Amino acid sequence: MLLGLRTVIYPTKDLAKATRWWSKQLGFAPYFEQPFYVGFNVGGYELGLLPPGDEDADDTPTTYWGVADMDEAVAHFVSHGATVLRDAKDVGDGISVATLLDPFGNAIGLIVNPHFALKEEPQTT
Repeated sequence: MLLGLRTVIYPTKDLAKATRWWSKQLGFAPYFEQPFYVGFNVGGYELGLLPPGDEDADDTPTTYWGVADMDEAVAHFVSHGATVLRDAKDVGDGISVATLLDPFGNAIGLIVNPHFALKEEPQTT
């Protein structure tokens, strides 16, 4: 069902400041930077920043698990006691996300991202 970790989204009160800070920590600029979202590609994984006022921004980070079929994944989790916090929605470029709560109150982010590809790690000796 779950394909592995894909994305972590951090809400931020100051998108420009958070973008500068993360750029400095990572050593590179975001690949996507708009007033509504900033995205960094970190070894193939997404580190996203959401500004205040975004309807999908929570007070805490949300981690998204990759799935092949959103409807199937949501139905699976709901049939096992999860509840839908945010319905699946298309966020552009063929990517869709949904957020559920497990029976213990933890957020479960689900993402279908046809563009996901891990970078190969350099070999060390």
